[in-house]
Amino acid sequence: MARTATLPDGRTYRPSIADHPRSLDPSRTAKIVTRVILILVAIYFLFPIYWLIVSMTKDNADLFTTSGLWFADNSMPENYRGLMAWSRGEYWTWVANSIIYSTVAGVIGTLLSVSAGYGLAKFRFAGRNVIQVGVLAGLLLPIALLTVPLYLVFHALHLTNTMAAIIIPSCVSPFGVFLGRLYADTSVPDELIEAARIDGAGEFRIFFTMVLRLLAPAMVTIFLFIFVATWNNFLLPLMMITENKLKPVTLGMYGMMAQNNTPDYGSVLMGSLFGVIPLVIIFLVLQRFWRAGLAAGSVKG
Repeated sequence: MARTATLPDGRTYRPSIADHPRSLDPSRTAKIVTRVILILVAIYFLFPIYWLIVSMTKDNADLFTTSGLWFADNSMPENYRGLMAWSRGEYWTWVANSIIYSTVAGVIGTLLSVSAGYGLAKFRFAGRNVIQVGVLAGLLLPIALLTVPLYLVFHALHLTNTMAAIIIPSCVSPFGVFLGRLYADTSVPDELIEAARIDGAGEFRIFFTMVLRLLAPAMVTIFLFIFVATWNNFLLPLMMITENKLKPVTLGMYGMMAQNNTPDYGSVLMGSLFGVIPLVIIFLVLQRFWRAGLAAGSVKG
């Protein structure tokens, strides 16, 4: 908390972060260049969303005869009806399935990742180095190579065409374990753990009441990574799911393009836009917790 000072004339003065020597201010040219670069980057990332919004208002003819940067005659009601008709009214079920798969896998995978990372960082046991090498190897292994073996295992267990066939593999994240170990090494002081043990706290109490709070930035990062990876996963659902009601939105939209010789592109683009909105929302909701956690973790003393 900033301290207050009394000036000679009796006024109260509260220093702020903005109070710094003017020599540290960036030059006018640097400010202009920075703003131009930021605007260009924002346009680069937002333009695909804008193009989807514009294109979903058009039918097939309008997509090839009108400007790609502006709206045509509003065909949104027809495109929406086409999307619902082709999916037999199950499009929103696909979106709900993707939300369930991604959220459950994200929550479970995050807890598993930070637990494993904390254990590798703070405990010494036989085989610890071998496990760490295995985690690093998992970062280099393409997930597509494991899809067929996973299918054989889940088929033998009679778990294909179930939600577990998508959620269980998605919970395993070598990147999450690696990041959790890095954060535990740097953000969880050994002295704090030893003090808690001296006070009589057990390992589970230390982890769930103290360590998880310190690892909050890592948890948000890992959750977002697993959530997005599960949402965008296509090959695993393609192998595991044939039941239409269990498909995620990525697999459902693929069927719309693959099974039609002349698909209604406006409906496809509308479905693609609606399928992106949950990802945008989850990032907007969690970014403040991510930023706040990172800022809190960077302050010592």
